[in-house]
Amino acid sequence: MERWPVTQAAVESVLEQTRPADEVLLVIDYNDALFELASTELRDVRVVLNQHGKGLAGGKNTGLEIARSDLVAFLDDDAVADRMWLERLVAHVEDGDDVLGAGSAVLPAWTGTAPTWFPPEFLWVVGCSYRGLPETTATVRNPFGGAMVVRRLMALEAGGFSTTLGRIGDKPTGCEETEFCIRMQRLIGGRFLFDPRASILHSVPADRGRWSYFLRRCYHEGRSKAIVAGHEGADLALEAERSYVARILPTGLLRSARRVVSGDLHGLNEGMAILAGLLTTCLGYGQGVARRYVHADQT
Repeated sequence: MERWPVTQAAVESVLEQTRPADEVLLVIDYNDALFELASTELRDVRVVLNQHGKGLAGGKNTGLEIARSDLVAFLDDDAVADRMWLERLVAHVEDGDDVLGAGSAVLPAWTGTAPTWFPPEFLWVVGCSYRGLPETTATVRNPFGGAMVVRRLMALEAGGFSTTLGRIGDKPTGCEETEFCIRMQRLIGGRFLFDPRASILHSVPADRGRWSYFLRRCYHEGRSKAIVAGHEGADLALEAERSYVARILPTGLLRSARRVVSGDLHGLNEGMAILAGLLTTCLGYGQGVARRYVHADQT
């Protein structure tokens, strides 16, 4: 309920698109009071209840199933889309027969000042585009799940989003879009595009700029990646991550070192965050893999 003003802004940004949406759906995730409020206050919006298990994946599957359009765009409820967001993403899918979907950049809107130690390589921790993503339109393994357009019938044919992944309440798990996009490409063929010219502004609360959240989110990302690897194999699940670790993170550490040499001691904390984030994510992945093998032995 405390995010209601942000949700109103998200809905308003969709209603003001240069390419008008055929319909706007707001899926309420097991919150009757919020459902009543949204149903009363919002105009030109179809407010519905999540028809699946609680969580992000269930909400997205609800949207896929009840939407009437050939294409479905997903926007996080705490984000504001630029006015050409829908027009640019839809054009990619309509113009390319082999394009299953397209995603945009996600820019952070920090509450207050962004932490000086927070590395741009780890902006995925707060659900935003991070350094290392393509700077021009390119084919990607998967776009961000809260800033993408997909072909609805093909998404349903592929089975929708896995409810074993994705955020549920305050538990910072993820990767539902990663597994979904890999599976969709494997079963149907085609590709996904990322267009950084299209963007959304994603609200980042102050508490997500704390070390505790940073490390917790990294750990759960590793656990989530282990689940994706169990579904689709480690080669596909970690394809982008290998390049990220080998190319992007070393340059981030070099930048941090240069900051320290130049007298900016915040660079030391930034470098520590890069190393701690990598190690914590690897720890989560390792424990996720171990848990999968233990579960397999028990069954």
